This record gives sequence, C-alpha cells and structure tokens, in this order.
Amino acid sequence: MLEYGLVFIFPFMMIFSSFSDLFSMNISNNVSMILIASFVGFALMMGMDFQTILWHFMTFALVLTIGFVLFALNVIGGGDAKLAASTALWLGWAHTAPYILLASFIGGILTLLILKFRSGLIPEKLNKMEWVLRLHDKKNGAPYGIALGLAALIIYPSTPWMEQVIALTAGA
Repeated sequence: MLEYGLVFIFPFMMIFSSFSDLFSMNISNNVSMILIASFVGFALMMGMDFQTILWHFMTFALVLTIGFVLFALNVIGGGDAKLAASTALWLGWAHTAPYILLASFIGGILTLLILKFRSGLIPEKLNKMEWVLRLHDKKNGAPYGIALGLAALIIYPSTPWMEQVIALTAGA
C-alpha cells in the first residue's frame, strides 16, 4: 500500500501544480504543505534515519532561501520558490542540483515558446479563454511551475523513493 502512495502523491502534486500555474498563474500554498507533510509521513513510514531527514530539510531550506532571494529580485514567483523548495525536500541533496539544472533548461524552452506565442495574435477560438489571455499578456511572467513540475517528474524515478517502490513491489 505504501508503494502506491509513493508512486501517486509526489507525481500528482507535480502535475497539479503545473496545470494550476498554467491555468491561473498561481501555485497554491497547499501544494507545498501537502508535499512537506507527505514527505515527513513517508520518511517516517519508510524508516528514514534522522540524519537523512535533516539533510533533506537542509536542502529544502537552502532552495527556499535562494528562491526567496530570486522572488525579492522579481525573477521568479513566490509559488515557484515554494514549489522548488518542497520538491527539493523530496529529492534530497543528491538529486536537487540535476533537478534545478533540468528545470532551468525546460524553463528556458518554455519561456521561448511563450515569447513566440505572445508575438502573434491569439487564434479566434481561444481569445475568450481567460487563461489564454493571461498567458498571452506580455505583462505576465511565464508559468514556471510547468518547468519545475516536469523536471521533478523526470528526476523522481531515479530517487531512493522509487528504489523503495521497486523493493516493496518485488517483495509482494
């Protein structure tokens, strides 16, 4: 049963936050709270030692601090900073740097696509959709939660969490 939670919760929250950011340009604080609470729950259920949990929280604190600095400089949104930090909590020290690099690469491609979209006219069938108008508006930033979520989904299968899923399902 534990393996189903590990396979479902983290990926679902990444997908949910990506779509939320696309459609509303907002990532709810609830996403980060669920990720933090579920990390703690799974870490305890899996028997993660205190030192490893502490390293995960130190990674979280570092990414959150950097995220808030970037937010204060108006480089990223507050939801992006919190999502990146709560994702880093799950990924831990070893997987956070590849995650950030991949999210940056995907975010660059996303930004180029949005700039291209914003340089043209909105197709007639889409010009009544509020989220499309918001996405097309040059005053708005890019929904970077998409890049953060996609990068997390790509990195997650290589984490110890998925090793646990494989071990649990092999023993079943």
